[in-house]
Amino acid sequence: MQTRTPATAQAALDHVEPLIREAAAGGARFVLTPEGTNVLEQRRDRREAAIVDEAADVAVLGLRRLAAELGIWLLIGSAIVRSGHTGDGRAANRSLLIDPSGAVTARYDKLHVFDVDLPNGERYRESATVRPGDAAAVGNTPWGRLGLTICYDLRFPHLHRQLAKAGAAMIAVPAAFTAPTGEAHWETLLRARAIETGAFVLAPAQGGLHEDGRRTWGRSTVVGPWGEIVARADHDDPCIVTAKLDMEAVVRARAAVPALSHDRDFLPVP
Repeated sequence: MQTRTPATAQAALDHVEPLIREAAAGGARFVLTPEGTNVLEQRRDRREAAIVDEAADVAVLGLRRLAAELGIWLLIGSAIVRSGHTGDGRAANRSLLIDPSGAVTARYDKLHVFDVDLPNGERYRESATVRPGDAAAVGNTPWGRLGLTICYDLRFPHLHRQLAKAGAAMIAVPAAFTAPTGEAHWETLLRARAIETGAFVLAPAQGGLHEDGRRTWGRSTVVGPWGEIVARADHDDPCIVTAKLDMEAVVRARAAVPALSHDRDFLPVP
């Protein structure tokens, strides 16, 4: 899914549900949504009012019910929910893998938070409102293992390599990339991570001008394990991007260039 998530969970659910229904009606068996599927709000007072526990979030609950109704696998690319850590008021940026019964089979809290100062003057301090996770995660699907990452994680190749070494044949990169960094780096980084790991990279994205004033890049993309673009959107409007994955392509890519087995220990730089 490529979405332009509104600033409340109910509005977010109303926004993404028709797209998911359309995808399932067209034969989709595994649907992925972007980062911030349940709420995308950077105005602090409204953000704090919108964030609740995962178990109480209207969008999360609605999407779990929808997966069960449609009988599909669904990745909630991320939901912004309370972290559950006592004494830390920051939220978790959490990816949730849902099976066709509506059960959560894997969770992942974003490891790398987006604290940057861009050349155009945009400044982001995700660490002020999001508590980073402390563990990588791989989920099981009928088509192979799925490595979980979120947005800024894309810039950390060692994470993706570890996911591939843990058996991930697909790596999810749900994102809300900024327009400047998306234009400069999005496709290049996605293709690099796919080539390095010999895995499919599945990258559902937010796109366009949001209610809180941010602008995201869109261009949701599926990259094959040889680095080829399998499918993508060429715009930032809400849409469905579909692809049929040949999972044997992972085997072929890793056999041709077995880099995952060629790591060597070396002395650190002095």
